[in-house]
Formats: sequence, C-alpha cells, structure tokens
Amino acid sequence: MSTKTSSPKKVPKEDGVTASPSRGNLQGWLLILLVFVAGACSLAVELSASRLLAPYFGTSLFVWANLIGLILLYLTIGYYIGGRLADRYPRPAVLYLLTICASILIGLIPFISRPILLWSLTSFATYSVSVFYGSLVSVILLFAAPMILLGCVSPFAIRLSVEQVIRSGRTAGQLYAISTAGSILGTFLPVLWLIPTIGTYRTFIVFAISLLIVSIIGLVALRPRLGGPWLSQRRPDKSLLSILLLIPMGLALIGPQGAIKPPSGTGSGGVLVTERESPYNYIQVVRVGDETQLVLNEGLGVHSIYNPKQVLTRGPWDYFLIAPFFNNAPFRANQVRKVGIIGLGAGTIPREFSAVYGPIAIDGVEIDGTIVDLAQRYFHMNEPNLHVIVEDGRYFLQTTKQQYDVIGIDAYQQPYVPFQLTTTEFFHEVRSHLTPTGVAVVNAGRTCCDFRLVEALAQTMRSAFANVYIIDTQRFENSVVIGTNAQTSLSNFYTNTVMLTNPALKSIAAASIAYGNIREEKTSNIYFTDDRAPVEQLIDQIIFDAVRNGGK
Repeated sequence: MSTKTSSPKKVPKEDGVTASPSRGNLQGWLLILLVFVAGACSLAVELSASRLLAPYFGTSLFVWANLIGLILLYLTIGYYIGGRLADRYPRPAVLYLLTICASILIGLIPFISRPILLWSLTSFATYSVSVFYGSLVSVILLFAAPMILLGCVSPFAIRLSVEQVIRSGRTAGQLYAISTAGSILGTFLPVLWLIPTIGTYRTFIVFAISLLIVSIIGLVALRPRLGGPWLSQRRPDKSLLSILLLIPMGLALIGPQGAIKPPSGTGSGGVLVTERESPYNYIQVVRVGDETQLVLNEGLGVHSIYNPKQVLTRGPWDYFLIAPFFNNAPFRANQVRKVGIIGLGAGTIPREFSAVYGPIAIDGVEIDGTIVDLAQRYFHMNEPNLHVIVEDGRYFLQTTKQQYDVIGIDAYQQPYVPFQLTTTEFFHEVRSHLTPTGVAVVNAGRTCCDFRLVEALAQTMRSAFANVYIIDTQRFENSVVIGTNAQTSLSNFYTNTVMLTNPALKSIAAASIAYGNIREEKTSNIYFTDDRAPVEQLIDQIIFDAVRNGGK
C-alpha cells in the first residue's frame, strides 16, 4: 500500500497570492507592527507640528485649536477613505504603498514648510493679519495628505485581518488598541527625547524613516519565492524602489541643518549665537552690540539681557529693584534680605539685585532647564547667592514655606501669558509668601497706547494686595505692576527715593518719575480666575486693534 506525502497546505489570499500559513502569520505580525508605527506617527506628527509652528506663531490656544481641529478632520477623512479603499482593493500591497506615500510626505514637511514659515515673519513686520492667517493655514494644510493617509491604516488593517464576521469586533478592538499604544509612544518619545535632542526637523525624518522601513519590509515579505507569479519580470519591484527612498531621508537625518529662523533680537535682529529646542520653548541666544539677548518662541519679546559693560538695561527688569520703596517711609535698601523670582529666564533680575543689594539670598524658579543651561553658559548666571530651582513657578509657591521681601514674576511670554499666573488665586498665593513689607512685581506686555492687559492684571492683583501701582518702562513696551502686602501710598515712593544713595537705584527712580507715569490702581475687578481666565482672547483683541491702527 503506497503512501502519499501531502504538500504544505496553501492559504488563498484575496490579492491572488497563495501563501503558506507561516507566511500568513508573518503578514499578520507585520500588519500589527504597521498599525503600531502608524499610530505613533500620527501623534508624533501632531506634536512635532506644534513645535514647528511655535517659533513663528507661538503656542496659544488659538494655534493649538487650529492644529488639533484640522488634524482630527484629516484623520476623519482618512478613516472614511481607508474603509472604502480596503473594500475595493483588499490587498496588503495597496496598504503598504499608502504608508510609503505617507512616509515620504512626512519627511518633506520640514523642507516644504520652511519658506512658508519665513513668509509668516512678514506678518509681524507689517502687522498683516492676512499674512499671519494665510501662512498658518498654509502650513497646517501641509499635514493634510500625510494625516489622511495615516487615517487610512486602521480601517484598511481591520479589513485585511477580519477572517470571520463573528470575530470582527475582537479584531477591530485589538488593532485600535495597538494603534493607540503606538500613539502613546508617539506622544512621549518626541516631547521627552527626540525634539530636545535632535530637533523638530529631524524628529519628522525619524518617524518618516520608521514608517518607510516597516512598509518596505511588508512589501518585501509579500514577494513569493523566486519564480513566483506575484511580480511580473516586466514590472518594477516596488519594494526595491522604495528602499531607494531611504537614501535621501537618511542624508536629511545626518546632514547639516541650518538655523530654524533668523535671529529675533532688537533692532535689525542681531547675530544668532545659538538656538535650542526644549520641551517648553524654541530658544534663541542673540548678540546685539554689547548685549546678549534671550529670545523665545515667536520672538516678539526679549526675555533677558546680559551686558558685561553695565548692569542696568533700561528694560522692565530694572524696575523690579525699586518696587520695595513703595513701603511706608523711611524704607531702606538693607531691609530687602530675600528675593524670589518666578520666571528666572537667563538671570537678568538676580544679576541686578546682586549688584545693587549685595549677596542677598535669591531663589530663581525656571520651568525650562534648557534656558538655565544657556543662561549659565552665555549670560554668566553664576551668582553664588542665587539658588536655581527648575520647576513650575506656581507649584513651587504652593509647596514652599519660604517668605520673601520681593517676589518678581517675569514668566510671561509675549504676546501670550500663561493663564495660571494671572489669576486672583495665584496672586493670593504670592501674597501668602511675602514678609509684612514684601512686594510682588509683575512684568506685563502692552502696546504703546493699549493698556488693557496691564489694567486687567492690576485690577486682578488689587483683589489680593493692599495697594497696587503701575510703572511704564523706559525701554520696550512693558509696564511693571507692583502689589504691596502692607497698606501703602504713592507718596511713599517719592519720599523714599529722595533718600536713595545707590547710583543705580537713583537712576531707576529718576526714570520712573520722568517716563513711568507712576499711578495707583484703585479698582478691584477680578478679570482672571482659575476657572475663567480669558487672557488669550484679550491679547488677541489687542493685537487685532494694533493691526487696524497700523501697529500702534
């Protein structure tokens, strides 16, 4: 009796490929890997997009709402198109070709967006809302095609994976779980490592290469053994052609990279010393004449200045030094013994306090550790009496028991303001950490003739402090708002400053009296609370009014 050796069982595929069970299992795992990587790419592209826009448009709620809303729209379109394509062309090769196209488009985003982003800079120079919105929309539209293609992946993968109707729910749930797990990786990996380490542009390239490699492996795995019928000898091998795409992407990843944007210092912009991307900011160190300036994000304000030839800057930081002299006369400089700074930046305020008041104890709180590193390297922030704390300013106040004679708040990033540092609850927290003669000083931006933000902050502070005063700064369009813990009067300032002997304090007091339009805010109107703080809407109104008035 003869026996027959049975040949390996073949599993028919819908695209005409006949594969063994082992090959089918390999395709299943590759499909899972593709779904995971595509999920990671979708979130990584979204978060990297926010950092791509930040140096030009900032990180306001307006920018985030446009970015998230449109990307969700693109994914919605992708889910719909992906389902239709999967029913019409239920073949793995089609899905891999879609993701190859998506990877190419992701890799092109940094290069295509740069001229549009540079064009957007003219919106601030010419006060053109149309240029601002046009460039913002143009950049966000660059994400349409790759995000739509990424949206196609999950429904397409479900269609390829479902073998029985009774298991379709389980299959769909598993694939969406895998996609979401990839999205989690795509959320934390760029923010915590890639963007701070290699920059935004190369982060796009890394995820583009990852998606391209997985897609190429999938195409290669679809190829039958030599002599199989899947590919005709007359047709180009798509997988081999796709491998060639890795060459330019790899060169873009390891090649030199120019500056993200031109320097945004005062005057003509200055000379770019260095630039960094941190989890919180796009940072420029710019040299303008003898000054080294710290510029953040869209570059509408200088956040710190270091000049080795002089201590005072004529900027808002100088005015922090004279805030204690609103206390009842006689008040002397030696009564200032401890200072806290929320928003340390590159250390201009502690440098001035140390030079004028001597080696008093100073706690400087800065949320961005990269700024601290740059300050120590380029701004000589090395005062031995300065204790640097890398932490959120409000959290620091809520967890410390320290009391201060001066609490300076310079964490505001023009044009927008972190809302949690503008509320009546925050200012009550600040007052609880002041000595009986302690003062709080806030640096607030404005235009030449629109003081709505300054007044809103002053009136909100008035709900927490005994008295509140405003001084307009000589240099830059800023005002400092001063809240006193004790009951004080405006006349105290004039009485105390007459008795000053320190040349720097006398100079700042004279500039305040001559140019500062010193005034007391007597209205107590709570504009901002932790529950409701429409500070960004107020700033948008100020910007739009400035545009209508030709930049004034």
